[in-house]
Amino acid sequence: MNRYATDVGSQTLKSVGTPCLILDRDRMDRNVARLRGRLDRLGVQLRPHLKTAKSVDAARRVMTSPAGPATVSTLKEAEQFALAGVTDLTYAVGISPDKIDRVLALRASGVDLSVTLDTVEQARAVAEASRRTGDIIPALIEIDCDGHRSGVLPEDQALLVDIARALENGASLRGVLTHAGASYGAIDDEALRAAAEGERAAAVRAATLLREAGFVCPVVSVGSTPTAHFAQALDGVTEMRAGVFVFFDLVMAGIGVCAIDDIAVSVLGTVIGHQPEKGWILVDAGWMAMSRDRGTAKQAVDQGYGLVCDIDGRPLGDLILSEANQEHGIITVRPGSTASLPDLPIGTRLRILPNHACATGAQHDSYHVVRGQSDSIEAVWPRFGGW
Repeated sequence: MNRYATDVGSQTLKSVGTPCLILDRDRMDRNVARLRGRLDRLGVQLRPHLKTAKSVDAARRVMTSPAGPATVSTLKEAEQFALAGVTDLTYAVGISPDKIDRVLALRASGVDLSVTLDTVEQARAVAEASRRTGDIIPALIEIDCDGHRSGVLPEDQALLVDIARALENGASLRGVLTHAGASYGAIDDEALRAAAEGERAAAVRAATLLREAGFVCPVVSVGSTPTAHFAQALDGVTEMRAGVFVFFDLVMAGIGVCAIDDIAVSVLGTVIGHQPEKGWILVDAGWMAMSRDRGTAKQAVDQGYGLVCDIDGRPLGDLILSEANQEHGIITVRPGSTASLPDLPIGTRLRILPNHACATGAQHDSYHVVRGQSDSIEAVWPRFGGW
């Protein structure tokens, strides 16, 4: 498939085949402008995470230049964006030795690709490859700022120094990197601000310990969509990585990072049946179109598999996609609501807002791009998957 936008002639939301992924470019552009403006005020560079978009056309509207900087979560992403001219990339998932040859190939093609690691073993493997090829691979040490996943504890100077020493035996230390993944479970603004400060402080603390030990640590990289929007200060930080902010989703709305009207992606589906005695409306968008993600299940408002909207993207009260089979979605009134199931005839087109933009996007091979209330599809932006 062509990796770049294609013209779609006179296609509209009423004529395109369903299910398909819809992207409201106006909402996306507002979301990007909002975060760029915020980070400009805080004096920090944006290094957007492209794992959500996985699309050259979308990435070009998010990055601050055609060459980047940007972040990726797979080497497939790095390879695809490199083909499109993106040359400043951070691979923000822990490197494994079997992937280093692909890293070297990308760097040989002119991409300044840095890797992420949190063990001496990884550092030794990267350093050995650097010595073998003469290519000094830059690496960032991942810091554990909240116990969410991986990384070195920010106060563990001994381990930080051991990793940095191993890197300097052929490779190079570019800096430190952290991600406040626990912020996705924050329950109010105060918790989000605390998560942002914890993320900042952990990264800065680790960088300070490395510098005190005599290592150069130019990059202090933090980032998640919640903390990017709630950080009060970013002193000592050089860059912010965030990804889902481009599109937002119901999880982000549920923790107060965005409004429902900010969500830029939706799945267009068609009503294909009714089970009135069960209170069901059936659509042709099951989990193959929406994903199995149930990220709002533990939030104050459980959105099922997605919030149901009319064809113009306006929520239809308390209507949710409550169950998802492979190709069948089951729409019901939200449990506990006093609303009535609306009369939606066979053939009615609906847009369903996703819990998780990344997971839902991964079910599709392209975005059908619209602008605001227009039902005209102005372009199709291919997206890719794989590792």
